Amino acid sequence: MKLTPESKIFVAGHQGMVGAALMRALTSRGYPVSRVLQPSRQELNLTDPAAVQKYLAAQQPDLVIVAAARVGGIHANNTYPADFIYDNLAIALNLIHGAYLAKVKRLLFLGSSCIYPRLAPQPMTEDCLLTSPLEPTNEPYALAKIAGLKLCQYYRKQYGVLFHSGMPTNLYGPRDNYHPENSHVLPALLRRFHEAKEKQAPEVVLWGTGTPKREFLHVDDCADGLLHLCTMDNPPDWANVGTGQDVTIREAAEIVAETVGYNGRIVQDLTKPDGSPRKLLDVSRLRATGWSPKYNLREGLRMTYQSFLQEKASGTLRE
Repeated sequence: MKLTPESKIFVAGHQGMVGAALMRALTSRGYPVSRVLQPSRQELNLTDPAAVQKYLAAQQPDLVIVAAARVGGIHANNTYPADFIYDNLAIALNLIHGAYLAKVKRLLFLGSSCIYPRLAPQPMTEDCLLTSPLEPTNEPYALAKIAGLKLCQYYRKQYGVLFHSGMPTNLYGPRDNYHPENSHVLPALLRRFHEAKEKQAPEVVLWGTGTPKREFLHVDDCADGLLHLCTMDNPPDWANVGTGQDVTIREAAEIVAETVGYNGRIVQDLTKPDGSPRKLLDVSRLRATGWSPKYNLREGLRMTYQSFLQEKASGTLRE
């Protein structure tokens, strides 16, 4: 299936960080907004199977991109594990099965690098999936994402539908969630250092040892990579989407502090958990198709901090 400006595309989760980036990427590629389905949560409850099936049958999209998810950091995953597994399983089941019933030509499911084992060989190839235990702090979310990936793989195998998946690394950028407790590491750090700068606080506390390493991808690069997968005639069942480079949490915090202009101390709270020791994706499968990201971490964070300030000033900051 070739995407054209006449293709009808359903971006599930268009109001989230990835969904909004996909909308920007589609617009920049000349896809008219009128051909992109963007139902609000009030118009379509993605955890309601009957509602999803009815919507897809009525709209008949050519492509469904599943960017909708319940997301959060270590604290949120530990506090609401049942909500994370239920909501994300429901979204995956309803959209993938509903797309099959509606005879949708193509579906791309958005996964996460947390699907891979806690102690997977680094960098993590797609083939290391299910080879050893997951990271306990985000296991409910990871299990739901694995289920969605496998649904796509087996629907494709049994029914011949072009359902496939992209597995992004840790994302950041415009429309991120800056909740002080439930956000991911980069937005949490960006907000913490910004507020510390405003208050002239002498120090900022960083959870854990600061030694775990993480890979970060700007969300606009992620959207570009996902749409690249959607142009492939015979894409892999799933492909990692990342930069192939990582930094320690401490190094990331120092870059955020520099970006924000905070000059105080950074201290470690060793009573807090670290999470996985390292999560670096092997991105050779996607790179071999000709795709690569545009932004390095420093450049991406400068752009993100400007977005943060604009969203804060306009009252649209997600928190």
